Amino acid sequence: MEAALETYDATDFALWPVADSPADHLLALSGRLSVREIGTAMAVLTNYNKSDDEARARGPVDNTGQVRHLLTTDRVIAPGGIRIRDTSTGVTAPPGCCFGLENSRDWLDLMNGEDPWLGHDPTPRTRHIGATVRLWPDAEHLDGLPVELPLARLPELLGSVQAQLVSFLASVGEWATRYAPPLADALVAKLDEDLAITTPLRDNQS
Repeated sequence: MEAALETYDATDFALWPVADSPADHLLALSGRLSVREIGTAMAVLTNYNKSDDEARARGPVDNTGQVRHLLTTDRVIAPGGIRIRDTSTGVTAPPGCCFGLENSRDWLDLMNGEDPWLGHDPTPRTRHIGATVRLWPDAEHLDGLPVELPLARLPELLGSVQAQLVSFLASVGEWATRYAPPLADALVAKLDEDLAITTPLRDNQS
């Protein structure tokens, strides 16, 4: 499992340096990203959470103004989500649309025997088979191989996603001290709160 951010909203961004988007437009988040890749992630987050009306009303902005848009949004939405791959078969399930990283802890609902909604286009489908969950990347193609997810490993896998996001958050703090220094601490706090990055996973388990 890995946390991934869609990079479409970084296209033609020019306020600070960004990296070329991956071929699938999904940037895996971690503390190992380059400065330009962090810039891509921040371009996505600041653009995605800024309405067109807001952009027109305020006109051109500098780095600090762009980041401030993110701090004033009610709740940060991070397009993308969790990408999961079955290492035994190579089957990969990309994150579904409208189920961003802010919803990633809903995966824990599988531990309670539930089948959480995981996005659409494509729409993943889950099925509980004993102590395993089968996850098909696309509900319209259930004839293909599913991802076989042992429930006993789910907390560990989600813990690895959380570790990726914690290290990413630290890198964002370092990036912000360079590109938006007055807002660095507030930015880290905002992302941590809205994406529930450092909140213990057990707080979401019943």
